Amino acid sequence: MLCCMPGVAVVPALLVVWSSAAFIISYVIAVLAGHVEPLVPYISDTGTKPPESGIFGFMINISALLGVITMYIRYLLIEKQNESSHFVTSSCNMFSLCIGLMGCTGMGIVATFQELAVPSVHDIGALVAFGSGVVYITLQSIISYKSCPQWNTYFVCHIRMAISVISCIAFIPMIVFASKISMTKIDWAPGEKRVSLRISTEIHEDS
Repeated sequence: MLCCMPGVAVVPALLVVWSSAAFIISYVIAVLAGHVEPLVPYISDTGTKPPESGIFGFMINISALLGVITMYIRYLLIEKQNESSHFVTSSCNMFSLCIGLMGCTGMGIVATFQELAVPSVHDIGALVAFGSGVVYITLQSIISYKSCPQWNTYFVCHIRMAISVISCIAFIPMIVFASKISMTKIDWAPGEKRVSLRISTEIHEDS
């Protein structure tokens, strides 16, 4: 089975490294080019203007693909473990996979339809990506607890649940603040109306 193949653990590690590199590289280029302010910009702002937009779109699409592969491996691993332990239903495992794939699709939409080019589609993609991501990691945390103590330690489960809680706490204010801004632009003057809401949204998104 794919999940039991040697070296398959490299895929999630590669996902983290590649995604981090995508955000950092596009951020550095955008700041050096003067396209964004260095202080907590939107992730999407760092991939809006050339040349960083091409790098951002290319690398995030690959991140989405790596996310799909990682989640499918996780799905297969749980199915394999469940054969002997029966700690979760197959339908719950499949539902979690589908939510995760929705999040990866949202990432692809964000990378393909950039913030200023097609803002409505971009915003829908971001909402799907972040929302599905929060639900996915929460479901995986619950599944991890169900698999204890045979397949997971409680320490690992607590860490996963802590990440889930932090993600939920950051996601809700991000949506609230973003909805109050109701405009898409990346050049904001310090004294401009709603700039504080913009900064609050950026902080919660980066969290």
